[in-house]
Amino acid sequence: MSAQGKDLSYALFTTPWGVMAVVASALGVKKVILPQPDKQTVLQEIDSQAHQADLGNLPTRIKSYLSGKETAFLDPIDLTGCTSFQRQVWQTVSSIPPGQTRSYQWVAKQLGQPRAARAVGQALATNPLPLLIPCHRVIGTRDLGGYGGGAALKKRLLKIEGTPPPS
Repeated sequence: MSAQGKDLSYALFTTPWGVMAVVASALGVKKVILPQPDKQTVLQEIDSQAHQADLGNLPTRIKSYLSGKETAFLDPIDLTGCTSFQRQVWQTVSSIPPGQTRSYQWVAKQLGQPRAARAVGQALATNPLPLLIPCHRVIGTRDLGGYGGGAALKKRLLKIEGTPPPS
């Protein structure tokens, strides 16, 4: 991975949903690794030069969120290496309140690009910060849409926020 790995730190933690990790740089949180069945699977997604560190209460807040408690994620984030379009999509998605969903087309319209729903989906597919940038709140007009953690996890996240997923 990157030569900047030595500048990265991570916190590995266990939730009732599986093992997770957050990775951070000096600029902020860089990656959230969604629940996996075991520690080894999570470690494979972390830069080998990153070092384990205390990343404050973010892991505790993620656990709280997964247990159904309303939780704010206002942490500084590091979007170095992302495109301007990705940043715009992720910023728009971050404005969707918990317990609500929007369509890919809605996001595209907010960006002034009503025909860019597919591009919005592609930007969301590369979101390195699921939960902090709540891409699970974006659904298709006819179905649930995709999610990096899989459809079952997307449904589960919507359910804990009190949003019934589309059938």
